[in-house]
Amino acid sequence: MLRRQDVGHRVVVRRIVGVSQDRPLFTDALGELVELTETELTLATAKGTLRVPLKDVHRAKRVPPARRPPAADVIALELAANEAWPAPVQATLGSWLLRAAENWTGRANSALPIGDPDRPLEAAIDAVQDWYAARGQQALINTPMPLAAPVSAALDNRGWTTRPLTLVQTARLPTMLEATTPRPDLPTVELADSPTDAWYAMVAEHKGALPATAKRILTGVPTAVFASVLDAGGEPIAVARGAVTGPDRWLGIALVQTAPAARRRGLAAHVMRAIGLWAGQQGAGRAYLQVEERNAGAVALYQKLGFSTHHTYLTREAPPR
Repeated sequence: MLRRQDVGHRVVVRRIVGVSQDRPLFTDALGELVELTETELTLATAKGTLRVPLKDVHRAKRVPPARRPPAADVIALELAANEAWPAPVQATLGSWLLRAAENWTGRANSALPIGDPDRPLEAAIDAVQDWYAARGQQALINTPMPLAAPVSAALDNRGWTTRPLTLVQTARLPTMLEATTPRPDLPTVELADSPTDAWYAMVAEHKGALPATAKRILTGVPTAVFASVLDAGGEPIAVARGAVTGPDRWLGIALVQTAPAARRRGLAAHVMRAIGLWAGQQGAGRAYLQVEERNAGAVALYQKLGFSTHHTYLTREAPPR
């Protein structure tokens, strides 16, 4: 069987899927082990995320790694994403990043353990907890997998809990644009350099009340755009934010939201196309987004638009001290 040390590595799992003529039926699954609990394991496979109860596992083992993005590419993308979602309070621990933003979003209130923390791992985790405790916050660490698998294993040993798996997905910008088509039947996507009150209000419906810190994050990127589709009464029925950052000019797409009454009309793709066209004018060639793997509808949409998982991350939460 697998152990927590195998999290972040490629594994094959043979599981029982039924019984025929009093004999068990098996199927194999190959993928990256992203979580292992006392009751189930979670694999990131080529077809998506797979959860397998441990009682159904017949055999499992680690296998040689498949071709994956180089560590340098994962770090570069994570830094571009950090630049696109800039926490107002940031510090460094060696090359690790510490970020705080009055608890608005996990991304802006978590440590990012990339590179060398300039001290032993256990001491680095202690320092992270101390830094957040000094700000009256519970410590969070975002662990890009499998890059931060050793960090995640150490956090397992300390009893840190795990939030839902997040997929960091990427696509070539031309691929995304080719997968969408102009929709003259839909209202025009309006692009603005700054968000309107109505734009903020729609985001708040999904993210909760937006403190001043949230607005600083959303508007703190020099090259950003705020997209809206308005109904006949001038109210937004779809919104999104795009930001171009990093030396590689990545387009980060976030906060893609459609009003419940306006869903299944293609508005999300309509908005993303408009942001993609804008980003091309800013010199971007690739796009990324972050989506929880359990959000099946969004994952399916992004797959249609040419996105695939570049890497994953787990947000780890410290136990109360």
